[in-house]
Amino acid sequence: MTPPLLTTCRRLAPALLLAALAALPACVQPPPGGDVSRAGRYAPPGAPPDTCWSKHTSPAVIETVTSQVLARPAETDSSGRIVRPALFRTDTRQQIVQPRQEHWFEIPCPASMTPELIRTLQRALTARGLYRGPVHGQMDAATRAAVQRYQAPLGLDSGTLSLDTARKLGLVAVAG
Repeated sequence: MTPPLLTTCRRLAPALLLAALAALPACVQPPPGGDVSRAGRYAPPGAPPDTCWSKHTSPAVIETVTSQVLARPAETDSSGRIVRPALFRTDTRQQIVQPRQEHWFEIPCPASMTPELIRTLQRALTARGLYRGPVHGQMDAATRAAVQRYQAPLGLDSGTLSLDTARKLGLVAVAG
């Protein structure tokens, strides 16, 4: 006779295995809003081990250029008087002014993004007039928007907190 606990474990084992397998893609795929990872997965080539990264892709800047192109020159008679005026056509085309750019940047690893660190981030952004929400320790849309407002003038138009920004705000130790 099988003990009841062993029978229960045998029944739960397949369910637990399926749950674990279902959770695997979440460990492998990047989360929404950025390609966050450990070095080697979703990281730039040559990233140091035990570092975390995100990638920001800025869209291409496309400009529509409209110009008048001479289709037929003016016709003149022997005295130089115009008999038939010039004919122009409008030519409209789009050109890429700046190509799409991918920019990798180092971020604090998810394990270090504790509620206390996020509360400190929210207070730092509040002190700079960039965040007006509650200090609750959650990386919500308002916090991400404030992070983006802080980072954009520094050249990073992303709501994902970069390690450089975290250092500038005094949230993490400066590398020595």
